[in-house]
Amino acid sequence: MRVAITAIGSRGDVAPYTGLGVRLQQAGHEVTIATHAVFEPLVRGHGLGFHLLPMDAQEQLRTRFADRGLVRMTMAANEVVAEHARPLATAMLAVARKADVLLVTPTSWFGVVIAEGLGIASLGVYLQPLTPTREFPPPALTGRHLGGWGNRRLASLLLTAGQRPFRSVVGELRRELGLPGTTPSAWLRAQEAKHWPILYGYSPLVVPTPKDWPAWYRPVGYWWPAPEPCFTPAPELEQFLAAGPPPVYVGFGSMPVPDRDRLSSAVAAAVRRAGVRAIVSAGWSGLTVDADDVLTVGEVPHEWLFPRVAAVVHHAGAGTTAAGLRAGVPHVPVPVMVDQPFWAHRLRLLGVTPGPVPIRRLTAGRLADALTAAVTDPVYRRRAEALAARLSEEDGAGAVLRELGRLTSATA
Repeated sequence: MRVAITAIGSRGDVAPYTGLGVRLQQAGHEVTIATHAVFEPLVRGHGLGFHLLPMDAQEQLRTRFADRGLVRMTMAANEVVAEHARPLATAMLAVARKADVLLVTPTSWFGVVIAEGLGIASLGVYLQPLTPTREFPPPALTGRHLGGWGNRRLASLLLTAGQRPFRSVVGELRRELGLPGTTPSAWLRAQEAKHWPILYGYSPLVVPTPKDWPAWYRPVGYWWPAPEPCFTPAPELEQFLAAGPPPVYVGFGSMPVPDRDRLSSAVAAAVRRAGVRAIVSAGWSGLTVDADDVLTVGEVPHEWLFPRVAAVVHHAGAGTTAAGLRAGVPHVPVPVMVDQPFWAHRLRLLGVTPGPVPIRRLTAGRLADALTAAVTDPVYRRRAEALAARLSEEDGAGAVLRELGRLTSATA
């Protein structure tokens, strides 16, 4: 079967689908990931097909989001995709014409329209819990619990509002594909009525399945990024790891930061106050820390590095959060934008962190206190190790394989 996966966004929005794609390919499927040019080496390096989607995700993050609050960042993310909607839709249509089934991510949701118009099967493969529920608020907008009715209502409004910037492009697509016109709310109701399936690529141990979700929406376990086939650590990294006790990891991945120099200074001071060694990942923001017992590095696979550190300080993106949980190490989440406060809150509920330090309230003292607690209180590591052992027993990619079999049987 020819499977196409559409993935828009940062590295954390793309990397999990490499692992999923490799697993599907091993099962005999032909897999293509449609994503941005910056990720072509990542996709092709794992032997997967690559299809170009327009938009420079790295540049957009750098220039559009660095100085916005949480709600404005969420709105801006939607605006960026909307601005590129027509060329994105054209590229998705091209890859879908060569596919038997389309795996659709939230930021490329109009791929569902394309699949419907072409008469091929489609499946939602989401990394964040976006289906409305009474049990928690929409992760992309707020970390505050609004009560059962408020949580569900706000998530429903967000799903509808998220479609509105795309109405003209979706209308054009529907006409081109011979589909009748519709409205965002009517389309969502139709998807619900058809029981269009969404599988969520995180563990139900981390976010339990809400009791008010129907059976066709469910978390199935993480889709781990495919291991880097040719990774060899730099000699200076191996030497640093061997030169003393396990360091802490500090990194913010693809995230923009409001003031790189201020954050670098705060990290240096916090590491010094906490009396720990540190490996700092430069990330897309070019973070750099010049201090004793600190090594600044470029990209290093999380699955290789995280098991070797004492704790991970990170932006609480879905992918980095998952990598830290898989490694069984304590966390210090520093949420920056969109769904990150939600994942930081989940880490606190799981008992694997002394608590989040939001980036806009970060000081050297607060970060040092959190680091000290994370590396000296053994309860955080015990809980993290116990959860990692349970996560290792899950098979998220296998659930997607089974759903693909069901879908193709139903459409045969």
